[in-house]
Amino acid sequence: MFAFLVSARILMNEGRIDMDEWRYLLSGGAIKEMKENPAPNWVNERAWGDILAMSSLKNFTDFDNDFAANIEGFRTIFDSPNPHREPLPGKWQDELDAFQKLLVLRCLRGDKITNAMQDFVVLNLDQRFIEPQTTDLSVVFKDSTATTPLVFVLSPGTDPAADLYKFAEEMKFTQKLSAISLGQGQGPRAETLLHNAMEQGNWVFFQNCHLAPSWMPSLERLIEAIDPGKVHPDFRLWLTSLPSNRFPVSILQNGSKMTIEPPRGVKANLLKSYVSFNDEFLNSCSKVTEFKSLLLSLCFFHGNMLERRKFGPLGFNIPYEFTDGDLRICISQLHMFLNEYAEIPYKVLKYTAGEINYGGRVTDDWDRRCIMSILEDFYKPEVLTPDFAYSESGIYKQISTSSDLNGYLQYVKGLPLNDSPELFGLHDNADITFAQNETFALLGAIAQLQPKTITLGGRSREEIVEETSKDILAKLPDPMNLQEVIHKYPLLYEESMNTVLVQEVIRYNKLLEEVASSLKDLLKALKGLVVMSSRLELMASSLYNNSVPEIWNAKAYPSLKPLASWVNDLVQRIEFLQNWIAHGIPSVFWISGFFFPQAFLTGTLQNFARKSVISIDTISFSFQVMKESVKELTHQPKVGCYIHGLFLEGARWDATAGLLAESRPKELYTEMAVIWLLPVANRKPPESGSYLCPIYKTLTRAGTLSTTGHSTNYVIAVEIPTDKPQKHWIKRGTALICALDF
Repeated sequence: MFAFLVSARILMNEGRIDMDEWRYLLSGGAIKEMKENPAPNWVNERAWGDILAMSSLKNFTDFDNDFAANIEGFRTIFDSPNPHREPLPGKWQDELDAFQKLLVLRCLRGDKITNAMQDFVVLNLDQRFIEPQTTDLSVVFKDSTATTPLVFVLSPGTDPAADLYKFAEEMKFTQKLSAISLGQGQGPRAETLLHNAMEQGNWVFFQNCHLAPSWMPSLERLIEAIDPGKVHPDFRLWLTSLPSNRFPVSILQNGSKMTIEPPRGVKANLLKSYVSFNDEFLNSCSKVTEFKSLLLSLCFFHGNMLERRKFGPLGFNIPYEFTDGDLRICISQLHMFLNEYAEIPYKVLKYTAGEINYGGRVTDDWDRRCIMSILEDFYKPEVLTPDFAYSESGIYKQISTSSDLNGYLQYVKGLPLNDSPELFGLHDNADITFAQNETFALLGAIAQLQPKTITLGGRSREEIVEETSKDILAKLPDPMNLQEVIHKYPLLYEESMNTVLVQEVIRYNKLLEEVASSLKDLLKALKGLVVMSSRLELMASSLYNNSVPEIWNAKAYPSLKPLASWVNDLVQRIEFLQNWIAHGIPSVFWISGFFFPQAFLTGTLQNFARKSVISIDTISFSFQVMKESVKELTHQPKVGCYIHGLFLEGARWDATAGLLAESRPKELYTEMAVIWLLPVANRKPPESGSYLCPIYKTLTRAGTLSTTGHSTNYVIAVEIPTDKPQKHWIKRGTALICALDF
């Protein structure tokens, strides 16, 4: 990222990058006019929207028409394993420079932008700018003095302490290094240490500064007070801290900063685990062969847990910080249980590892279900057979237990550097999801690093914000007339949907009023009629970056859409309610259109309970996936309701077979058929043949637990017919999503 920023800045200074194009790369754009998608079977909605928005840039005029004319040429790029190196069809190959080609790639294959950036840096700077640098403390140490602190910025899964102790040994400073882990009440101790070390010329190592925010101002004062004339020249202060806004800025600016990236990939994690063992330990158990086999399983499981996180919500809803400590306690328990029991107690092993050691960190029930399903694959009697394979391809397998530690290390070193998703039980598409998330996180980070005022060529920031504000105001519907709605749909005992509708109207009206009034205020502030407050300033910079302002989000439903799509989505949601108000209760409900879908589900149960006079807490939904499309279902069902508008992630719905099926390559999300929610009293869920699939509002899946006991993102779980074991879809991370992020 740093190298890319440097090369882009050099080109900007030479006037070789258009600022509108630069903005488009970082945050996308808005569509001026909608046109028909020329190839809906492989160009998804997001890509086509991006192409239309890009065509409004001056160097890309007519790109959308040209795209339709050269559809096969672009298809080649889309299907290529290296799309960032394919030539563009037609005139574009010669007309666009390397930077402008990044914009085309952003539309077609966002997952390859990071690779294309590497090529861009090599072209403009040099190959050595993209090669990873080895961390060598002696280099940093040479530049430091007694008055400049050395700061380690921590990243999850790494601990620089071991490196520092090793370096102290090389420098013959082991006896003169004192370490302290900061936290409650450690301030005075640290202060004494610091004063002594300055006089005697020792090293001091303060760990975890982020855990002692209240003591940070004192530390800042102590460092500022160091007198270069009096302090011993050998004195050094080493600090470690997670990124924290309470960390003193002056220490950051004056200190030398370094960070170590955690090991990436199952291979690196396995190596890290096995390097810490020795032969004596491997043979120390009474059941040596079983211990060695299950130990390899356990280390694989640990690598699997850590690496699943990179796939985001497909891996786990919440990224847990599993540590080497979790693995160590599991290993010692494995050792103990094998010595104590005659038979191998798989049930005990699975419970202690899955529910306690790893499960103890887990706060989301769906993640616990996932961990237990994965553990089943690693702790089972079959693992003891010599040729057992952990993955379908057989690359990851059990090896002969007669091997010593060296044999195991050789085996691990022979594993591939990049893991394939199949090891985790994920579909190959998971790699695309991961690469896309990485790309957008990278572009988002670059956007945040942009200077706030820039008007070199192109339109000024104020003009762009003003135009965007006027566009949104023009599209924004008026608030609905609440009194009319209450009059037309009064509070009725036998129809709870009226209450649901009134509540929805109140919620949406609040949001519409907030959006309209804040936009009007901003337009006045831009003209200088009212004061530009910090609140409006933040809002302006969101509008400029094509993201939804925080003050709207605070009053809105969860959504990950960029600004342009967010506004269109809001307009559609209001239309859904206006149709309901005008034409009565819809036959099929668009579940994504609700501000608070849980109220709608409760309303459906309530209607059934009151109609059939049964207590509501004995009623739950049964589910039926419909063959008919939304248009064919013109009447409400007699009982329950139809819902549509959901997207499947991690699988697709096969309508002809009426079962869940594997996703097609490069198809990350597919539309789900209409589902009939049918209330039933005292229902027992089916034993097999279905997958219990959670519905989430957005792709992040994780929400915060609200006072109602609902996670703010989770809606309900539905049963979907399948002919595969439920475990298969659990590991795939299959879920239904109300709204996508584009």
